[in-house]
Amino acid sequence: MNWNEIWQTIKDFFTNNVWGIVKFVAIFFIGFVLIKVVLNIMRRILGKTKMEKIGQQFLMTAIKVCLYLVFILILLSTIGIEITGIITALSALLLAVGMALQNNISNLANGIIIVSTHMFKKGDWIIVGDEQGSIVDINFLFTTLHTADNKKVTIPNSSIVNGSVVNAGANPKRRVEFTFSVAYETDVETVKKLVIDVMKSDGRIYLDPEPFCRLKNLGASSLDFFAHCWCDSGDYWGVYYNIVETVYNEFKKNNISVPYNQIEVRNRTDKVEMPFSKEPLPERVEKVRNIEEEFDLETADLTKMFHKKKNAKKTTKKK
Repeated sequence: MNWNEIWQTIKDFFTNNVWGIVKFVAIFFIGFVLIKVVLNIMRRILGKTKMEKIGQQFLMTAIKVCLYLVFILILLSTIGIEITGIITALSALLLAVGMALQNNISNLANGIIIVSTHMFKKGDWIIVGDEQGSIVDINFLFTTLHTADNKKVTIPNSSIVNGSVVNAGANPKRRVEFTFSVAYETDVETVKKLVIDVMKSDGRIYLDPEPFCRLKNLGASSLDFFAHCWCDSGDYWGVYYNIVETVYNEFKKNNISVPYNQIEVRNRTDKVEMPFSKEPLPERVEKVRNIEEEFDLETADLTKMFHKKKNAKKTTKKK
């Protein structure tokens, strides 16, 4: 291996193609920045439309893929590679990949269906099989949920379109349902009045339609009452827990017992001692969290950035 010949070949290549290399580098950097700026502008234009956030994200992803594909083809053309042959090869490759990834293509098609039919909007609380959570993103292949305990769940789009989905956040109002069980000796009308009065006392609950409570079932050891009321979707869980706790308190206040199966037998004469620590609770020390700000040309607010630089220059001149 003659290293001198190899070095001379490399040297001749860069000498003979210096302007071509400069052109390639210039197109690369200008094209990359231009794509970021175009995406930034498109994102802000779509943000001013009435299109839902999820639809905007989906469309932005499609535009980004198309722009980068054209960008790569232009770069290849710059270095003298025939684009026609590449497009033909790319078409054949896409056909082969499409046959191998039929499930993913199905997810892609179903993702388009989800966005175009406005099945959901960002923030809707949906239940899909055993999973439930708030929608945070729909991309080409998957729908992402955040659960109540802050877990991230990714569901294939085909599972959503082809399965049964409950959208709890589709409408502004939701019906909150309850079941209350009391002892058989309890007066039915008293229970109905107490439950309805409790629901009417909460200002988040609509009075039209009126709160409802009726005896539903004669159970083995209890009278089971069914009750419901209407509230804003965002108040659902707050209303639910408040009504359950308040009704329980009202039952105790009016000597209404809640029956339950329980067997407890005790016959102890010794003194039970429960060991515990007498130390007071430790003083709270706040955790220091470092928040790193990342700059992305695609999502940055260019107008604000320009104004900041302008103001900074004015401040410098004044000093």
